[in-house]
Amino acid sequence: MIELKNVHLAYSAAGRSIPVLSGASLSVAKGESVAIIGPSGSGKTSLLLVLTGLETPDSGSVIFDGLELHAQSNDARADLRRDKIGIVFQNFHLIPSLTACENVALPLDIAGSDNARVRAAELLERVGLGHRKDHYPNAMSGGERQRVALARALIHQPALMVADEPTGNLDNQTGDAVADLLFKLNQENDATLILVTHDPALAARCQRQVRLHEGQLNLVQA
Repeated sequence: MIELKNVHLAYSAAGRSIPVLSGASLSVAKGESVAIIGPSGSGKTSLLLVLTGLETPDSGSVIFDGLELHAQSNDARADLRRDKIGIVFQNFHLIPSLTACENVALPLDIAGSDNARVRAAELLERVGLGHRKDHYPNAMSGGERQRVALARALIHQPALMVADEPTGNLDNQTGDAVADLLFKLNQENDATLILVTHDPALAARCQRQVRLHEGQLNLVQA
């Protein structure tokens, strides 16, 4: 489904080049679940941005569903994310002027779906927010906004689900319910799941754990 080949990425700060990825390689099969672990600041979020075409590496390649991701135009990459990739950001990226239901329905609205609001309301019920569907993000807690962001990422039943600390802002009970939904969709839809987490219990639910250390990815032995 997706393959990272010898990817290098560095950022410039105060006139210095700071390496983030240094020859990172990873291959993830269709329907597989993989946890990316590692200390804060190791580049896990940058890795997810590269995997989804939101960040361009300095060298190396990302092959998604047979396509060289960064050889595509910006519009083509945006279309791929709209149609095949669901991303749960750590800082939500909800649109303040839209209700929870409207935020969740947005990917289907853009795609021209006729039943976007109905499907959005159903998915909000599944994440325990049916009663909040008409509320705006600024009237919600961090945990509620996280669940709205999750529902928005999953509404188009993506082939690849990517989540950055999907349970980090949730209490234990809600976090477990959200994790259950992610793995349920992973299994039901044969969707690939890649998640970044500091939660050992959540990482252990994945088929593989990979540690990002000094810019490279290494399999964590069971």
